[in-house]
Amino acid sequence: MAGHSKWKNIRIRKGKQDAIRGKLFTKLSREIIVAAKMGGGDVAMNPRLRVAVEKAKEASMPSDNIKRAIDRGSGAIEGADYEEIVYEGYGPSGAAIILECYSENRNRTVSEVRHAFSKHGGNLAENGSVSWQFKHAGTITIDRAGVDEDELTLAALDLGAEDIQGDDESFTVITAMEDLHKVNDGLLSAGYSTKDAALSYIATNKTELNEEDTLKLLKLLDALDDLDDVQETYVNVDISESVLQDA
Repeated sequence: MAGHSKWKNIRIRKGKQDAIRGKLFTKLSREIIVAAKMGGGDVAMNPRLRVAVEKAKEASMPSDNIKRAIDRGSGAIEGADYEEIVYEGYGPSGAAIILECYSENRNRTVSEVRHAFSKHGGNLAENGSVSWQFKHAGTITIDRAGVDEDELTLAALDLGAEDIQGDDESFTVITAMEDLHKVNDGLLSAGYSTKDAALSYIATNKTELNEEDTLKLLKLLDALDDLDDVQETYVNVDISESVLQDA
């Protein structure tokens, strides 16, 4: 499994769909709230909000919930004031982990994150101690089915993408942060069905773990992702299908 992939994608392949769905709307709402807070409530003028709303619609989130989240973020109605926080930490055998959190209570969030790390053989680290092993970039996911890799590569590079990576199920188009929405819009116009266009952390310095430590890492990642305030989780370890089947 590619190290730049979000942990929730790995969890889906582990068969954890039900656990994810149970908290999905809450996390999508927070993403919309933060996007509207940072860039305003006009979807046409706020690319980050547009992506968040599209993700919510793909997950069949009710329109009323989406509108309420936008209104909360833009200040039209009162609600929890979420802030975006990035935490860094280490898992078993030095695996690097980055967490993106949306929280209305920073003290509670850091306490829960620290507890999860310590309980599962990891530790919360100082900012900057882990992030150097990742590149902050735009990523766009496209399902592999029916897509010609060479044609996609040419189209994406012509639009300004930096790289295209693939696995058995999908392609990931990588862009500079500032080019994410331009490339995504161009791919949509070219007829590609893009999904999950977002700013992500891509591992540039990989760590190799044995199977025992990888299984410990999976338990830690599960515990972190189960926290309400954790929005996305990134790790610099390639996790094989065989280990996922044993988890």
